[in-house]
Amino acid sequence: MAAAKGENKLFDKILIANRGEIALRVQRACREMGIKTVVVHSEADRDAKYVRLADESVCIGPPPSAQSYLHVPAIIAAAEVTDAQAIHPGYGFLSENADFADKVERSGFVFIGPRAETIRLMGDKVSAKAVMLKAGIPCVPGSEGVLPEEPKEVVRIARGIGYPVIIKAAGGGGGRGMRVVHTEAALMPAVTLTRSEAQAAFGNPTVYMEKFLTNPRHIEIQMLADEHRNVVTLSERDCSMQRRHQKIIEEAPAPGINPRALTRIGERCVDACRKIGYRGAGTFEFLYDNGEFFFIEMNTRVQVEHPVTEAITGIDIVQQQILIAAGRRLAFRQRDVVRRGHAIECRINAEDPWSFVPSPGRITSWHPPGGPGIRVDSHAYQNYFVPPYYDSMIGKVIAYGDTREQAIARMRIALSEMIVEGIKTNIPLHQELLLDDKFLQGGTTIHFLEQRMAKRK
Repeated sequence: MAAAKGENKLFDKILIANRGEIALRVQRACREMGIKTVVVHSEADRDAKYVRLADESVCIGPPPSAQSYLHVPAIIAAAEVTDAQAIHPGYGFLSENADFADKVERSGFVFIGPRAETIRLMGDKVSAKAVMLKAGIPCVPGSEGVLPEEPKEVVRIARGIGYPVIIKAAGGGGGRGMRVVHTEAALMPAVTLTRSEAQAAFGNPTVYMEKFLTNPRHIEIQMLADEHRNVVTLSERDCSMQRRHQKIIEEAPAPGINPRALTRIGERCVDACRKIGYRGAGTFEFLYDNGEFFFIEMNTRVQVEHPVTEAITGIDIVQQQILIAAGRRLAFRQRDVVRRGHAIECRINAEDPWSFVPSPGRITSWHPPGGPGIRVDSHAYQNYFVPPYYDSMIGKVIAYGDTREQAIARMRIALSEMIVEGIKTNIPLHQELLLDDKFLQGGTTIHFLEQRMAKRK
């Protein structure tokens, strides 16, 4: 089975190796482009909307992810039996797994994403930082490479950086594999614990250390790059509203960022992409503190929050991923990227809004909002059963307006219209945050929500 790839040839059929709202999002992009879709699913997702809408579907295993969505042989076999030509990994699961990308390509399919060696390079946070420093991108002060085994050396490094510090897993991601340390007495126990957790979660026990910035914002920059060395930045996003490193509200553009600093860091991101031969959609994530950007990691996939960038640029990021994977050149240059208005995204999770305990179960009533500037990305529907095996996100509400104030007003209306019954959701939390004076001013830090929740208790 030969992969269809070339300047003028798009794919006839794409397999979507994911679930939930991103599976539906990729499917919609494919249908608009006239590309047939194959959806793989676990037994728990047999009745999902995107499974019913797919041209073909293949059950690849029981509900646990390890036996289905993370089971590489089953996914490859599904692509073979359906004669798919390319595989889109979505986000999460295997999307940043270099071994999976390599196996996809070796099996004769096109992986819709960066090359395996690029994913591997950026997936190891230590090597990623080294590459960024060479490209002139500032990084958070920290250890030069992985932490040594010798405790005295670890203590010496921490003293040199200055407390508080944060211990991070080199192979970590998604907010996991991190531990903040405020005192020297707590340092080595934290290092030991993070190493063991990193081994268990990522199969890689190496950790490194960084200065823990006390009041930064989380700003990320969306990139697109083709294999002909054409690279553009689309927009920055503010993803500072988060809990335990998990984002809850995202917006674009980020309010109150120094325009010159933003232009400068964007140009360096373009240079970095060219240096590593990046291909596809990617996101540089930064901590922004006192007017300066500090690189923390690069995500080599489409982001959950990509719709806010699409809203203000009019560029379909998922379709661009597909075009780039098919060998097409970007049809626009940096000067062609025009940002208009403001967009905000609220992640709708099946969970208690105050304790964050997951709330799986059957949705007895479902009414998504509408109106000017409102987009809802969700695979849920009335009578849909939210399974307990996966991430609790059941959808995203995106509000667009000419101004940030209009986007917020539209989001408030949308959330007031949204009806989800039978399970608990975090909609009340979003409604409360959208009335908060500090959020309305813009520029809250990554610690804002947790500090607010602590006061609420």
